[in-house]
Parts: sequence; structure tokens; C-alpha cells
Amino acid sequence: MAEAVAPRHPLPHGSETHEICLSFPSMMLLIFAVTHLIYAILKPLGITFFASQMFAGIILGPTIMKKAGGFTAKVYTQEVGIKMLDNVAIFGFGMFLFLMGVKMDVKMAFRTTRRATVIGFASVLCPFLVGLIVYEAYKKPDETIVLKVERFLGITVESLTAFSVVACLLSELKIVNSELGRLALSSAAICDLCNLVIMFLITFAKNWILLPSMAVKQAGLMVLFIVVLFCVFRPLMFWMIKQTPEGRPINEVHITIILMLALGCGVFTHWYNESPLFGVFLFGFAVPDGPPIGSALVDKFECFANGFFLVVFVTTSTMRVDPMKVFTHEAAVGFSIIFPILAFITKFITCFVASFWNTTTWRDSLAFALIMSSKGVIELSYFTNFRDVKVISEKTFSKFSILILVNATIIPILVKHLYDPVSRKHAVHQKRSMVHLKPNAELRILACIHTPEHVQPLIDVLDITCPTKQSPNFVYALHLIQLAGRDSPVFIAHHKNGAVGSFEHIVAFNHYEQNNWGLVKVNAFTAISPPKLMHEDICNLVLDNQISFLLLPFHRKWCIEGSVEAENSVIRNLNRNVLDRAPCSIGILVDRGRKLSLSRSSFYSIGMLFIGGKDDREALTLAKRMARDPTVKLTVIHLLSEKDRGNVDWDMMLDTEILKGVKQNEVSNIMYIGEVSNNGPQTATIVRSVMDDFDLMIVGRHYGVDSVQTKGLTEWSEFPELGIMGDILSSPDLVSRVSVLIVQQHHVVVGKH
Repeated sequence: MAEAVAPRHPLPHGSETHEICLSFPSMMLLIFAVTHLIYAILKPLGITFFASQMFAGIILGPTIMKKAGGFTAKVYTQEVGIKMLDNVAIFGFGMFLFLMGVKMDVKMAFRTTRRATVIGFASVLCPFLVGLIVYEAYKKPDETIVLKVERFLGITVESLTAFSVVACLLSELKIVNSELGRLALSSAAICDLCNLVIMFLITFAKNWILLPSMAVKQAGLMVLFIVVLFCVFRPLMFWMIKQTPEGRPINEVHITIILMLALGCGVFTHWYNESPLFGVFLFGFAVPDGPPIGSALVDKFECFANGFFLVVFVTTSTMRVDPMKVFTHEAAVGFSIIFPILAFITKFITCFVASFWNTTTWRDSLAFALIMSSKGVIELSYFTNFRDVKVISEKTFSKFSILILVNATIIPILVKHLYDPVSRKHAVHQKRSMVHLKPNAELRILACIHTPEHVQPLIDVLDITCPTKQSPNFVYALHLIQLAGRDSPVFIAHHKNGAVGSFEHIVAFNHYEQNNWGLVKVNAFTAISPPKLMHEDICNLVLDNQISFLLLPFHRKWCIEGSVEAENSVIRNLNRNVLDRAPCSIGILVDRGRKLSLSRSSFYSIGMLFIGGKDDREALTLAKRMARDPTVKLTVIHLLSEKDRGNVDWDMMLDTEILKGVKQNEVSNIMYIGEVSNNGPQTATIVRSVMDDFDLMIVGRHYGVDSVQTKGLTEWSEFPELGIMGDILSSPDLVSRVSVLIVQQHHVVVGKH
């Protein structure tokens, strides 16, 4: 990780007579105003927030200000102001590194695949070797020690791939839980492990040259420090977790203790001439990621650290860049420009070949190689520190910083163009629905669970889909958990690794499979990912397993007496995203507490409201599948309109065909009822009069489809994603405990975001 940023030198300024003196608060406001203004302008072009901060720093720097307005901006009126901003920037970067360490999964580097391990090691070692070759080519007999050190540090930093930089880039591009994102994070974790080893060896070699005894002493202290971190402090934090009741937030006293320990680790590493930021990062690395400790630290401090402190650090660091010095002194330009370009090309080719060799498409391999070659705040912090302690010259600092800016500007745009899993992978041109299944085909269903109370209602619905030996059910159970306090999404296939743990849904679905042995096969998964990207895990699982029907829980929870107990906006947003993008048919279950499981001694009553359209045909297909069980009584209520009589179109012909068997009473436990409804109020009256006669109501979503039967009801809709009929049946105004299943037939998604 980055070395400590030493106290910085005042920003350079010219000797012109026109000066603007800015106080500390004024400079802070100026930094934020310019940074966010530039980001607002450049964001539509695909420029990241980090690159916008660097652009702001260059614009606010004395070089550009002097050229633009004929004056120099003197940043502060006193030396105190300079130190204050520097201290804020250093503290902010330390907080950023601490949280990056917290969000890293300690075990990730040790459980990566061989593919990620090879890519991680090769992407660091190959550029490093190329750098040494270039260094030897430019080496001269009269070369100074300062120039040798400068070039060696440049080789080292340009060869690194920082996990934090890759994680931030993937997060901003919203592909962190994609297949490519997972591979990049795994490879970057290996790279970070290499980074730590390389930095340790460089520090040891430097100290050995100066004084061997000091090198041995500091190496021993470093090993002792790491042992204390992972054998004392980490178990202490696990003890804190045990003291926290399940589902409750971590004690504030424990949060304070952890922060004090982090500061103490920074002081300790600074005491034996190592970077205090190194100690802070390692302590963050030792903090258990995820809830309750990791998530609490990230929730409390990430917004302030990234949105305030890190902006100050990046902007003030880049304000020291002088673009005019980039192409001066041709001898220096040769190495400091040619080597970074060669290092980038080497890393890019290495990652491209390694990923393409493993049957990845060439576009994905190009995107992956670009991601692994990205540069960001970690590399900038290295060069900033080297400049401040006068290890590298201001010219070299400016050159490397400009190259980082070019890298951070171009790579996100190229990656976004090359890799778009939403529009490419989810563009399914084959209908995947129950209507298009053969009569006795296997039904593949994905059931999504967020909380334990979702498990039994979903299993009850699965139970009444009437699997048979000739037409079995293949159920995929996916437990969705919000990613909190870590950077790396997790996807676990429990049937492959045998990991059951304490996940209640796995145990429940295992029992469901055992109770229906030979009729049902269950595979259980757990996905831990950001709420905004959970739909990607769902869609990927649907595509990979050719699933035809997706079962989702509603975002509301009802009390026993029928009132609304709680709402979950995360679940609602997820359902809306899935409805827009899922490559299969979807059902949203509104569970109101009535038990849905079959009782073999009595009939189970299902009501199906049929208006017409593809969603209603899909819903009726599912209802008829349920009615294959003789203990299920299905009533199809066909809402007819007098205004539609005589009008014939393709949809109406398909509706007539699917209703033919129902009207003719081909199956004894299916009843057809025709009701006339010429407007929305009549439909609402019919629904209210019949809904309590059933245990489950099934309706089509037909969202955005205008019909005479629903006219006038749209403006009263509370949840448009359920469609008009689904919204009526799930309204808290209806005093009923009947559960509702809203069905949407799969529609082709092409390039939808």
C-alpha cells in the first residue's frame, strides 16, 4: 500500500503582483465546487469521479491559474493554512486506506482459483522485469544515486495493481458482481499480496544497505506487529461480535476502541520508521469484514472519508502537478514516459493472454486486461509521497501524475464500451416461459429469499405447482444478502462445496426436497452483493441454468391481523429491476399470512382473474399446472367487456385458444365463470366480492396495457410494478388474508439498462 505522505511543501506560485489570498474554508469550498462541477460536466462522457478530482487539481494548480487569469492563486495567507490542508488530506487518505483494508476479505487471496493466482503474480512480475530491462537500457556510468532511486521506485509503482483501485473502478462501472468483476477482484487480491511482499523486501534491502542490524530489527518488529494484529486484535474483534446480539448493531464503545487501535497501529509503525498509513491499512485488513463490525465502520465513515477527505487528498496532490514540465529535459522524458507505456503494454498483454487462454471471449479479455492495468489513488499517493520527501523530482512527479490521469480517463470509457453484461448477456431472443414449455417438460424455478420469513411461503407455492415423475420440478433457491462492509461480492453454490452453515433457507429447502423425493430436485445458492446489482446475480443464475419461472417475495410484510408491519425499499427496487430485465417469466408473491401448503384431506382453492393478454395466459398456464393435483380447485374468473365483443385480434385469438379447455370443463376441478365488467370500478367490485372465497389469487401483471376492464384504476395505483390488478389485491385497504401471485410472462430484453 501507499507509503506515508510526509508534510508537504507549499504550493509553488509565481512572482506576479496580482494575488488572491484564500482562507482554509474558502479553499475547501473552492475545491468541492470545482471538483463536482467538472464531474457533472464529464460524467456523461464516462469520466470517473477520481479523474474529475485530478482535473480539478490541475485546474486549481498555480500553473493553470496563472495562465488563465494572469495571476497566481496564493492558497493560504499563513503557513498554518498550508499545514492544515495537508493534515486534512493525509488524515483523509489514512481513513480511506483503513476502510479499504476493512472491506478486503482476508481469505480472498487464499481461496482464489489457479487462474486468478497466475494472473495476479504474472501481472506484477512481468512489468517489473520489463522495467529492469528498460532501466539497464537507459543506464549510464555517471548516473547519480538520486536518479537510480527515482527510476527504481517508478518501476516498482508502475508494476503494481492495487486492489482498492480495481474495486473502485468496478464499483463505479457497476460490474463488481459480474463474472469479469469477480475474476478481477480475485486477481487484484493476489496483486496486493505481491505488493506488500515487494514493499517489505525493498524496505529491508534499503535498511540493510544502511545498517544491517537496523534492517533485522525492523523486519522483526514488522513480523511481531503482524502476529499481534492477527493473533490478538483480530480475535478481540471476534469477541466483540459474540457480545453483540444477532441482528443488533455493534456497540459504539467497541467502534471507538477499534478506531483508537487503528490510530495506535499508525503511531507504532511510524515509531520504527515505517509508514503510519501502512499500520492503519494492516489494522483495517485485520478487522472482520462484513456485519456487524465491518459494515458498521463502512456505514459510519465511508461517505465522509470518500466524499470529503479523499477529495481533498487527490485534488491537493494534483495541484502540485506542473503540466509544462512533462516534456522538458529529454533524457528524463525518455525513461519516465517510455517505461510506463511499456509497463502498461506488458501488463495488458499478460492479462489479456492469461484470460483469453481460459476460453474467455476476446472482448471480455480486452476489458479484463484494461481493468487490471488501471491506475488510481494508490499510485498517486506513492508518487505524492516520493515527491514530498524529495526522492523524485517535481518533473518526474508531474509526468507520472499526468500518465495516471490519462489512464484513469481512458480505461473506464473503453471498459464500458467493451463489457456490458446487461445489454449483451441478458439480450435473450428465445422465449423462456411456461406457455412455451412442452406439457410434460421439467419446470425450472428460481426462488429468491431475503429473510427467513420468506422461506415457507415460497416453499408452499412451489408445493402446489404439482410436480410429477413425468414433469418434475428443478428448484434453485437463492439467498440474497446485501453486501456490507466488504468490497468483494460472494457467490456460494452450496450443493457443490457442501457448505450449509447456519443458513435457514438451505435447511428448509433440503427438507422440501426430501419430502418430495423423486419429484423435486433442489440446488441452493447464496449471493452477497450490492443491493443495486443483486438483479445481476439473479439474471446470471437464470441464464446459466435455463430457468423458466422466477419467484420473488413482495417487499411488504403483514401482521397476523392484516395490517402492514414493515416495508423494505431494497426488495422493492430489486423486484422492479428484475421485472425490467429478467430473461424468464416472473411471479411476485404477496404473502398475507394464510398458509398455502396442501392439506390432502381437503381442497385447496385457487382463483385466477383473466382479462386477456400474454401475462394472463402465462398466469393461467401456471394455474392449470397447479390444478393437475386433484386436491386443488381452480376457478377461472373471466372478466369480459361488452365493448370488446366483435373485436378480434391476435391476442384475443390466443386468449380464446387457452381458455377453450377451461370453458369446456375438460378437468373436473377447474371451473369457468364469466363476469361482465365495462370499467375499472365494476372490476374492483367483482374482485372484492370473490377474493375471500380463495386461498390464493393469481393474476397477470399486464403492466402498461390498457383495457376497458381496468379503465380509471391507474391513477389509484400505489405499486405500478404489480400492475393494476396486482395492486388492487395487495392493497392494505382490502381487509383480507388471501395471498396473491402476480405473474409476468418473459419478454425479450435487448440492450436495456
